[in-house]
Amino acid sequence: MMHTNSTRTSGWTRKQAGFLIAGCLVAGIAGGWFIRGLKSQAGTEGAAPAKGMIPAVSGPQQASSPAQLKEMADASAAPLLEKLKGDPQNADLLAGVGNVYYDAQLYPTAVDYYGRSLQAKASNAAVRTDMATAYWYMGDADSALAEFDKALSYAPTNANTLFNRGLVRWKGKGDSAGALADWEKLLVANPNYQEKGKVQEMIADVKNHGAGKP
Repeated sequence: MMHTNSTRTSGWTRKQAGFLIAGCLVAGIAGGWFIRGLKSQAGTEGAAPAKGMIPAVSGPQQASSPAQLKEMADASAAPLLEKLKGDPQNADLLAGVGNVYYDAQLYPTAVDYYGRSLQAKASNAAVRTDMATAYWYMGDADSALAEFDKALSYAPTNANTLFNRGLVRWKGKGDSAGALADWEKLLVANPNYQEKGKVQEMIADVKNHGAGKP
């Protein structure tokens, strides 16, 4: 959502600079929002299509079976995997493969490649944000929060990371105060944030629900 470079085959590109908002959160949290991180240029020049800054859209759909999704993802990842044979520590290529599997909702595989990318380039807060988002979709709020924290240690005012960490704090931990702190910091540090209206809406929603009631 937490959510930039893209592996989607639409016309959106990383060069548009931003994020993808996935529609509904996992773990029974309907109607939620999540933002993909802005990843490096890996897949643009290397082979994977890009995730760009776009308006809010619904998340990946499960019209295909898991087996079909995996088959399509494997086919999409093949060119990147071929390039990795000659450059196995290329952080951008590894992140690009992670994008492919993220978009296919194969989150454990995405986490594996994001993790390998971060071994090569630990300071990439955007890739770490995407890995955290994948953890959240896997139902692991604690790992998601740990990775958001690490991402913010490198980029303390990263808007997408703050957006997503606030969501996990609220929806995953019932931490309304923590969510509000993240979103208010986001707005102060990023006054021209494209989804400013959505952030303000969520702040109002949290306040209306009251503390401890996600």
